[in-house]
Amino acid sequence: METGSPEDGRAAGGEAGVEPVWNALPPGLLRMRRLLLVVWLGLLALVAGLVPGLVAGAAWSALALALMAWGWVLLGRNWRSWRYAERADDLLISRGVLWREETVVPYGRMQLVEVTSGPVERHFGLATVQLHTAAATTDATIPGLDPAEAERLRDRLTELGEARSAGL
Repeated sequence: METGSPEDGRAAGGEAGVEPVWNALPPGLLRMRRLLLVVWLGLLALVAGLVPGLVAGAAWSALALALMAWGWVLLGRNWRSWRYAERADDLLISRGVLWREETVVPYGRMQLVEVTSGPVERHFGLATVQLHTAAATTDATIPGLDPAEAERLRDRLTELGEARSAGL
């Protein structure tokens, strides 16, 4: 996955036939999600496996470990699938492993750009950028960004949105 400066992505994305420069999500998001997987599946296995574990023994523990390993791999694939690119007139967000989804949000259609960070995200030094448009189906999210990058992106998208909507 390529990364580059937003200026490069806007310039490249604005030219016809040129692939935009994609930005990947930081690895902190993957670490956070994997920790949550281990904690929640561990608690679930402990609670749900207390009685069956006494009866079934090691087989139940092996099932819990297999689920954890499967979730670990899936989280990695999902994290690698997320990317975003700033272009001259819009923001592209791409995600998904089996079902690829690419969202194009024109700057002029943005009504609200907010940065949120819950307690777990703050602990891992992450923030989420939420884009709201007039049509609810085009709302978009970019999770797991560095807070400084999230604020820069919010400010930039707000500035571009105001400039593009002024002409409407």
